[in-house]
This record gives sequence, C-alpha cells and structure tokens, in this order.
Amino acid sequence: MLYMVLENFKDGAVPDIYRRAREKGRLMPEGLRYISSWVDLEFKRCFQLMETDDSSLFQDWIREWTDLVEFEVIPVQTSDVAARATPSSNLPRYFWPFTLGLGDEHE
Repeated sequence: MLYMVLENFKDGAVPDIYRRAREKGRLMPEGLRYISSWVDLEFKRCFQLMETDDSSLFQDWIREWTDLVEFEVIPVQTSDVAARATPSSNLPRYFWPFTLGLGDEHE
C-alpha cells in the first residue's frame, strides 16, 4: 500500500536532519520502501511517498526521527485507482480528461 508521509521539521532541526541522513541513511526498517520526496522551499516540510504491506513498520522508522520531525502518515491511492473505483456518474465533469487521459468525447 502507498502512504504519503508529511514531515514537519522542528524549529532549527534542518541541519541535524540532513546530517543524520548523510551519516546514517534513512533508518528505515526492512519492508518499508521509500519512493520519492519533495521538500517545501522554506525547509519546513517534507512530503514523502512510501510503500509497505505492514503499516506498523512506520512506528520503528518514526522513532528514529521524532527528536527532529513530527509525522503524519496518510494511506493514499493513485488517481487512476481512485477513478476506477468511483462510478463515472459521481465524478465532476472536469475530472475525467485529466485523470484518465480521455479526450473531449467524454466531456
């Protein structure tokens, strides 16, 4: 399953976060997979896309970073999966062409 992890960096923690990551790596347990991440331009938040079949693994990983970061872990699905799970009659008109890559004939 996919998860979006929202990390809020504690005040003044950014240098320590990057130092620990350089020295020790991501400190993730086996079975928790990092996919990609984005950091806001003010270095206050990080958005990480991660994957695991065992959500309890987040507890071990978060424990390694709670002195520097506050976490929110949100189960997510791709837009394509969400679109297939939602009957077309319930979707807003603008939703179809962008999510499913369909042409004007579906507007």
